[in-house]
Amino acid sequence: MEIQSIGIVGAGQMGNGIAHVCALAGYDVILNDISQEGLDNAVALIKKNLDRQVSREKISAVEAETAFARITTTLDLSDVGQTDLVIEAATEREDVKNSIFDALLPHLKPTTILTSNTSSISITRLASRTDRPERFMGFHFMNPVPIMQLVELIRGIATDEPTFKACLAVVERLGKTAASAEDFPAFIVNRILMPMINEAVYTLYEGVGSVKSIDESLKLGANHPMGPLELADFIGLDTCLAIMNVLHEGLADTKYRPCPLLTKYVEAGWLGRKTQRGFYDYRGETPVPTR
Repeated sequence: MEIQSIGIVGAGQMGNGIAHVCALAGYDVILNDISQEGLDNAVALIKKNLDRQVSREKISAVEAETAFARITTTLDLSDVGQTDLVIEAATEREDVKNSIFDALLPHLKPTTILTSNTSSISITRLASRTDRPERFMGFHFMNPVPIMQLVELIRGIATDEPTFKACLAVVERLGKTAASAEDFPAFIVNRILMPMINEAVYTLYEGVGSVKSIDESLKLGANHPMGPLELADFIGLDTCLAIMNVLHEGLADTKYRPCPLLTKYVEAGWLGRKTQRGFYDYRGETPVPTR
């Protein structure tokens, strides 16, 4: 089937970026969230990011205006059900995702494809609770969505070929590249990336290096654009911890044990940029290491 309309559940960091790129690619987008403030903030950010693309001559003013007009918002989850493709982009908690799909099921068209932007949770397990496991996939965008070129497509054990091809066609229309991943904990990118970040936190925890020296070492010594602790703050320390827990529980290997210091930062509510404090303090003009 050809996808024409896309429903996005969750208007946060990932959801608003997904809405942005889908609208720009010509899809009619319905963006849902539990909070009107969340929707208002998302729309304002999408407008700001489209305007930035115009100022950098990436797109024309007409393209930006047309894309923005394709986005509608709703607090009613049932409005999303009549779209051709649903992309769930809520918080990285399986119980939250399950409750969203449970609430959506009565309102879906028979042909609607369900997908999750989860960065680590089992697609097969999420799909098994729905009435359409064969029409369910992992659709994992990278952050920030308008800039990053990769999308991981993850088939559950029941995902059929037409569903995969329909989702692949969407990725291609967005002008992005798809990587096909098997349904194992954290898939490809986070299976490799998160243990590296976790090891950087252990390096800090054990006193091998400071926040500054660890990040500078990886930027200058391995040519990484961001240091691992800076990147963890950007992703969100709660998300990093959630993915490490999925890896640790799903693969039962002690090498995936989350660093106690990462857990401590999350317990403190120091989640990175989104809370203004993580491995860096962002409340001043320039970020200052917190250790």
